[in-house]
Amino acid sequence: MMRSIWIVAVLAGAFVPRLSGQATLDGQRDSFRRAVVHHGKWLTAASVAALIVFAQREHSQSRREWNALLDICRSAQDACALGPDGRYVRSDAEQLYQRSRAFDRRANRWLLGAQAGLLATTALFIIDLHPGQGPENIPFAPLQVGMRIPF
Repeated sequence: MMRSIWIVAVLAGAFVPRLSGQATLDGQRDSFRRAVVHHGKWLTAASVAALIVFAQREHSQSRREWNALLDICRSAQDACALGPDGRYVRSDAEQLYQRSRAFDRRANRWLLGAQAGLLATTALFIIDLHPGQGPENIPFAPLQVGMRIPF
């Protein structure tokens, strides 16, 4: 019952003619969107930096495990012998190898997230450009790049 009331209210609100006071509401909405884009680009840029730091930390842990595996392999001639299934015969060597791979996979995921955040940041920077309102020392207007060929 309550759900149907909400549906009717939403549909009625969609078909109500615009009132004169709603023009100022649209202006407020536009300025809010502009503020979200303007400040959101810095938030996404900061998140990209944080994701890169997380990826670097995971990669460092992977490197630590890999170096420990190399130490085991250098300790004896057959310390890193592989079994018929392609795994290390020594369980500690196999465990170090699997942990190193797991840390690397996590680092890759953090980097993929950073790349997605970088795309979002780039999009927000482009959206935040205001044609005709930029600094005067930029020789071209955004999104209006041309080329002159003298004859």
